[in-house]
Formats: sequence, structure tokens, C-alpha cells
Amino acid sequence: MYALATQSAGGSWALLIVVYAVIFGGFYFIFLRPQKKEQKRVQAMIADIEVGDTVLTTSGFYGVIIDISDSDVIVEFGSNRNCRIPMQKAAIAQVEKAAAE
Repeated sequence: MYALATQSAGGSWALLIVVYAVIFGGFYFIFLRPQKKEQKRVQAMIADIEVGDTVLTTSGFYGVIIDISDSDVIVEFGSNRNCRIPMQKAAIAQVEKAAAE
């Protein structure tokens, strides 16, 4: 009788481990994997920016990139040539490539 009790207890532990593995696997595919894919997309977008590209900043302003350094860019906003603001590359939310002419 003792052997039967230990076998059923061992089976419940194995089932519990399988259930936890399924739950953690579900969390990975629902939350972590899409977040990592989005981070890779944003990093690729920032790596591909060039002078002349139109960008949308995280604060909602549209501008044109006029200079690029390692971690910063200088963005010109509007038609006023004097409105040039240096900002971090991380502040860029969206990039539209310059039209090929």
C-alpha cells in the first residue's frame, strides 16, 4: 500500500511540473517572444537611418535627419532652417526613407 501511495504522489509531481512548463511556455510565446521581435525591429530601423530620412519622434514631431553620430541625430523640424535639435536615436519612433529621385 505504501508503494501505491508513493507512485501516485510521484505522478502528481510530474503532472505539476508539466503544467508549470506549459504555463511558462505559454507566457513566453504570448509575452516575451513578441517583445523581443519588436526590439529587434526597432534596432534594425534605427541602424538603417540615413541623412535625409523623415522621422517621427516619440513626442510626435515630424522632422528630417540632417546629421548622424553614434548615439545622437540632429533633426530639422518644419520649414524653418534654424530649428535643428539634437536628440538620441532612441527617441525615434518611425522612419520614412527619403524618396529615390
